[in-house]
Amino acid sequence: MSKIRVLHYINQFFGGIGGEEKADVPPSLREGKVGPGMAIQGAFRDEAEVVSTIICGDSYFNENLDEAKAQILQMVKDVNPDLFIAGPAFNAGRYGVACATIAAAVKEELGIPAITAMYEENPGVDLFRKQLEIVKTANSAAGMRDAVNNLVPLALKLARGEEVLGPEEEGYFPRGIRVNYFAEERGSARAVDMLLKKIKGEDFETEYPMPVFDRVDPAAPLKDLASATIALVTSGGIVPKGNPDHIESSNASKYGSYSLEGFNDLTSETHETAHGGYDPVYANQDPDRVLPVDVLREMEAAGEIGKLHNMFYTTVGNGTAVASAKKFASEIAQKLLSAGVDAVILTST
Repeated sequence: MSKIRVLHYINQFFGGIGGEEKADVPPSLREGKVGPGMAIQGAFRDEAEVVSTIICGDSYFNENLDEAKAQILQMVKDVNPDLFIAGPAFNAGRYGVACATIAAAVKEELGIPAITAMYEENPGVDLFRKQLEIVKTANSAAGMRDAVNNLVPLALKLARGEEVLGPEEEGYFPRGIRVNYFAEERGSARAVDMLLKKIKGEDFETEYPMPVFDRVDPAAPLKDLASATIALVTSGGIVPKGNPDHIESSNASKYGSYSLEGFNDLTSETHETAHGGYDPVYANQDPDRVLPVDVLREMEAAGEIGKLHNMFYTTVGNGTAVASAKKFASEIAQKLLSAGVDAVILTST
C-alpha cells in the first residue's frame, strides 16, 4: 500500500527564514519536510510522507490575500497531495488566519482533505471552525509535541476518508454540527441525572453548552465634564506617519503610545492609519475622522472638558486575537489610571 502524500504549509518563522522582519516573503515551495514537518513526519511513521512544504510570510499572506491564495493553490495543484496540513499555528494570530484560510480553500476549491491546529483564542478558530477540523493546541510552540500527536491521527482519518467522530473524541473545536444518535437513556432521565449532580456540586457535562458572554459593569458617570481629563484610545490604527513601531495591519501583536503635545489637528502629513481590512483613504486624508483630536481640542478651548490627555494609545482591531486585545487593554488602563485620566473615548474604524 502506497504512503499518503502530504503537503505542509508553514510561515516564515517555522520555515527558518526569519521573524517579523521576514514576514513579507511571498510563498515558496520546497521539497521534503521543513521545521515542524519533521515532527509531523515522525508521528506519521510509515503511513504517510511529507513530500513538500510551502512557506509564506504572515504579512504577505494577510496583506495580499487573493494573490497569496492563488499562488499557493497553484502550488498545491502542482504537487497534487493526498492531504494538506497547515501549522500548527498555536496563538499566532496572523499565522492562524493564514493556516485556516488556505486549508479551507484547499478543501473547498480542490477537494483535498485539509486540516490545521491552533490555540482556542486564535482568531482563525472563530473564522473557520465551521469549515474544517481545527485541532486544539497549547498557546505556544512549547506544546508542539502534543499538538502533533493530536493532529496526526485525525489527519490520517481525513486522508483515508474514515469516519470522524465528535470534537471531544478527536480533539478538534466544535463545528456546530449536531448528529442524531441513539442514547441508552431517554432525555428526561439524563436531564434529571444532570440536575441532581448540579445540586450536589458534582461534575456533570451538559449536552447543550450555552455561550458565555463577558459582563462588564458600566463606569459611574462623570460628575464634572468641565474639569475632566479625557483620553483617546483607538483600535483604528492611527499612528504617526511611517508607523514607527511597525504595528501590524492585521492580527496586531502590539499597541503604540504617542504624544499629542502640540497637535490641535491630525493631518495626512503627520499621521496615517496602519489598519488593514478597510479602505484607508479617508482615514489617511484626515486621521481626525478616526481619532477626533480636532474636536476635543475645540471642546478643551471652550472649557467644555478639562483637558485632552497628552498621550493617545492605538492598535489594530483587524483579526487581533482576543487574548492580545485583553492584554493591551489591561496595560493601557493601568497607564491611564496612573495618569489621572477621568474618561476614555474609544474609537474604531
